[in-house]
Amino acid sequence: MAYNFDEIVDRSQNYAAKFEEAELHYGTNDVIPLWIADMDFRTAPCIVEAIKARADQGIFGYTWRTPKYFEAVAGWQEARNGWKPDLEKMAFAPGVVPCMRMILSMFTQPGDKVIIQQPVYHPFADVIENTGRTMVVSPLKRDEAGYYTMDLEDFESKIDGVKLFILCNPHNPVGRAWTKEELEAVGGICVRHGVEILSDEIHSDLMLDGHKHTCMASVSPGIAALTTTCIAPSKTFNLAGLQSSTVVFNTVERKEAYVAELKRMDIARNNCFSLVATMAAYEQGGAWLEELKAYLADNMRFINSFCRERLPELKPNMPEATYLNWIDARGLGMDDEALQRFCVEKAGVAFGKGTDFGLGGSGFLRLNAACPRATIEKALGQLEKAVRAR
Repeated sequence: MAYNFDEIVDRSQNYAAKFEEAELHYGTNDVIPLWIADMDFRTAPCIVEAIKARADQGIFGYTWRTPKYFEAVAGWQEARNGWKPDLEKMAFAPGVVPCMRMILSMFTQPGDKVIIQQPVYHPFADVIENTGRTMVVSPLKRDEAGYYTMDLEDFESKIDGVKLFILCNPHNPVGRAWTKEELEAVGGICVRHGVEILSDEIHSDLMLDGHKHTCMASVSPGIAALTTTCIAPSKTFNLAGLQSSTVVFNTVERKEAYVAELKRMDIARNNCFSLVATMAAYEQGGAWLEELKAYLADNMRFINSFCRERLPELKPNMPEATYLNWIDARGLGMDDEALQRFCVEKAGVAFGKGTDFGLGGSGFLRLNAACPRATIEKALGQLEKAVRAR
């Protein structure tokens, strides 16, 4: 490998939320933090060099967003996913979740129904609640082997009166890379009922073991006409701290209304570092990403092997995408509060709390596998020791 993902990077002076904010959520920072979704790997060298070159200029004033920025995003999508976004419908966003909140606030009304598929990334529920919209939940189906699918019958039974569907594609936390057929089916329901789609595709570059990403807006013209897509380099290249995302609207008019709102809030300009980092990522970061995905896939195999051989009480999944492992911990026989307390106090590990992800999350843990294998081995070893000491 050209890149060393086994390197243990000292983040003690990094002001890293996953280390410094653990106390807010788990009562202590003295844990191995596998909870929040950022990586412990250095980003691609091309990005570091672009940021250094920008820093060497020594001037950090108001930054104009060159058209090359959106051309880089669109070119990456076309090359990787076969979807060519319309440059006229693309806009900057300071983050996917802030963008979601703006879209709900601007294009739906208080009390409107918004449907999501839980267990799912918890800010979906947060933005619905915080904007005064009404949340409708269509739970995913899970079979005995731990494989998740959409419950299309349930989804359609709840679709009447729904204004917007927030899709997680690929899915966080269950790791599904939805197939074109699955997206066509659920998108077809939305087309028949006139329900708009907001597709969160932030993990779409992190496809594992040969799985392919299908952009919702690429499935059919009818679905594309209803779909707004959110994408970002933040998960792919560990750039969340630079706050750079892109939203692709279904109409130019909506894009223009959104940009006008950004200007009204005075947040329309780019961060000077996120500008060059994003372009470098999409123009030069492909080789680094391919090695990253191979390393992540091996981490997932390690987690499954470890649990199968040494911690059979835990049933991890084998995600098709993302760097997040969804673990069924019900075999430990604990309620959710006791499970979290045990992991933190006895094992010294902070996992994502399954209950944060809504229906279907009870008894589960989310493990962030985007870290050196030695970190995962240490965390699971501590958990094994704690379980055997019970």
